[in-house]
Amino acid sequence: MVNITYDASGSIVWQDPDTGKIFVYNPGDIAWTLASTALVFIMIPGLGYFYSGLLRRKNALSMIYLSVMTIAVVSFQWFFWGFSLTFSDTGSSFIGNLKYFGLKGVLEKPSIGSARIPSIVYCIYQLMFAAITPMLALGGFADRAHLGPLLVFVFVWSTLVYDPIACWTWNSNGTTGWSLAHGSYDFAGGTPVHISSGSAALAISIYLGKRRGYGTEALAYKPHNTTFVVLGTVFLWFGWFGFNGGSALSANLRAAQASIVTNLAASVGGLTWMLWDYRIERKWSAVGFCSGAIAGLVAITPGSGFVGSPAAVLFGFMAGTICNFATQLKFVFGYDDSLDVVSSSSLSTAQIRLLIVLILPKFASHAIGGIVGNILTAIFAQASVAGFDGFTVIPGGWLDGHWIQLAWHIADSCAGVSYSFTMTTIILWIMHYIPGLRLRVPEGVEILGIDESDMGEFAYDYVAMEPELKGVSYVSSVVRRESDPESFMKERHSSASGNN
Repeated sequence: MVNITYDASGSIVWQDPDTGKIFVYNPGDIAWTLASTALVFIMIPGLGYFYSGLLRRKNALSMIYLSVMTIAVVSFQWFFWGFSLTFSDTGSSFIGNLKYFGLKGVLEKPSIGSARIPSIVYCIYQLMFAAITPMLALGGFADRAHLGPLLVFVFVWSTLVYDPIACWTWNSNGTTGWSLAHGSYDFAGGTPVHISSGSAALAISIYLGKRRGYGTEALAYKPHNTTFVVLGTVFLWFGWFGFNGGSALSANLRAAQASIVTNLAASVGGLTWMLWDYRIERKWSAVGFCSGAIAGLVAITPGSGFVGSPAAVLFGFMAGTICNFATQLKFVFGYDDSLDVVSSSSLSTAQIRLLIVLILPKFASHAIGGIVGNILTAIFAQASVAGFDGFTVIPGGWLDGHWIQLAWHIADSCAGVSYSFTMTTIILWIMHYIPGLRLRVPEGVEILGIDESDMGEFAYDYVAMEPELKGVSYVSSVVRRESDPESFMKERHSSASGNN
């Protein structure tokens, strides 16, 4: 039997058998955290719809599939050892150990995040953060990767990249994570979620190489379904109230403040990005607004529990501006953006081509947005705002005269970028040389589309590919030639002999 009781108000009471200390879990706090879990869950398929809408029809279903696949794989990984590697109380300042392997002992004890909720509630809430992070990075595989090996990639990447970064950011048990020990403020995942996924997307882009037709009119396409982009943004924005507000781990004033600044930063970010785009195109872009809203949400994430409402306006403006201009780096360096929107006039502009050849807007929106958020949090964090929950005590940021805070946030951001980029690159190249795990698709599969080649299913009954294909028979021959060259050559020789 679980060693808990219920008091007259319905609160759960647990007494530590070793120390005799009594912990009381308020049902309202548990309910808010579980509701926030559901909110963050809906963000993951929302991200799939967002990415799907930006792609061409022939790859639309694969991104929605990857969103639910990622939830399943990470759910098992989190149960297996992910939670233990991230939040065990006997590990190192870099990564935990297997004390909670298979969630052994994860139930009624106070959680590492807050003594107001039991460990099992915190575990399921943090699972959603662990699940959405690799999905953010998977957008880098759009158009160019086999789906099967991605099952392995998600499991390995979550273990070797996400878990260590989350550990050093949030683990306050035993040997405290090194970033947390030095006083870095990251309320809801600026470094573990956004910087790590954005840096991984950059590494993925470089590994995969340019798509077929890069630099030509073939890739000057518009998003195939802007409605999906808006729908995905709505799901993300809706879920972000649980992402940031739920990180208070309690139904209190700090959760409400986090929700207020989250909505405000998203609103300002969306308007800012859209207006920057309007000055060039003289069009009111729904995709531009959605991109800016997400940039604002990303930026406010680390500071949502530390900054006031006026600062949130600056977070949104800076994120919408900096991330918007960061996407233009592709035209300077010749990057290939699978999930960006390009125009034929842009493609015809003379650009400087350097050795760096690829990047994705996820690096601009998530990594750059996360860095912007970390820096602004160090400047505008206030002890008074953090104290809205009634028990958090911090020295604050620059507004409170705590000048060293910025240095720690820069160090944390640099560590997140370099570690995620390096480890992701290593994982990709190790998989590259393991039979059956190579991720890059051949040209024929890229022409045909991931939905047809790897799934045999489609987002739509009819997928128009004529503008980029020169006959279905040609595509089929290319696919057969690259997937089974021996059989293809035998057929060719047999056909040649018959004609003779």
